[in-house]
Amino acid sequence: MADNSAIEWTDATWNPVTGCTKITRGCDNCYAARFAERWRGVPGHPYEQGFDLRLWPSRLDRPERWRKPRMIFVNSMSDLFHKHVPRGFVDDVFDRMETTDRHVYQVLTKRSSRMRDYLRRRYPGGAAPGHIWCGVSVEDRAGTARIRHLQAAPATVRFLSIEPLIGPVGDIDLEGISWVIVGGESGPNARELRFEWVRDIRDRCASEGVPFFFKQWGGARPKSGGRLLDGKEWNEFPRNIPSKPAAVPLHAATA
Repeated sequence: MADNSAIEWTDATWNPVTGCTKITRGCDNCYAARFAERWRGVPGHPYEQGFDLRLWPSRLDRPERWRKPRMIFVNSMSDLFHKHVPRGFVDDVFDRMETTDRHVYQVLTKRSSRMRDYLRRRYPGGAAPGHIWCGVSVEDRAGTARIRHLQAAPATVRFLSIEPLIGPVGDIDLEGISWVIVGGESGPNARELRFEWVRDIRDRCASEGVPFFFKQWGGARPKSGGRLLDGKEWNEFPRNIPSKPAAVPLHAATA
């Protein structure tokens, strides 16, 4: 949990849940698991339990204590829609997000069908508020089914985090998608990111008018390969969305 996050596309992280389990090839070299397991068995450390799933009710009020509007990445160290996170606790997280609407929340999951079903139950006949952005992670062509689940979810703002991109995604459908993030893998055993995979996605975004954000090429460290694609940084964010203008940070300028 951190204010002033180092993640390029957000301002802060909020982890009312920590820990997860691996379910796709994109999870193989998970940065969060690698970090958390360093502290397993250290008494009193927040990751004393390593990357085992843990709920943190004491952290639910953190957004209320942040007075300045922020973009907040929800559960950078977990997945809110993990099957072992009780629905009641997911309700608690959404209750807090709805009431502290000065912030923009970025909720990202690989459990796309559970998120779709949850949003349908929570917002019957409506959609998640515009300050709660709902996204799915996609790592290659096999992961694109999650995009269809997201498109079927009642969300006002839908986004894709195509990271780590470890293979071509093919001819993806961006209907109803408000934002696309792309990035390469970093850390030990980081897998290759090819130029053509990134360019294909960027060009599809450009043709359909979807903001495109390129986070990194990756490598041994997150910044090893830099962030330039064809000689420039791509820092596009969603615009003209039904959210409070003050919640869009100053660094979110389009390229």
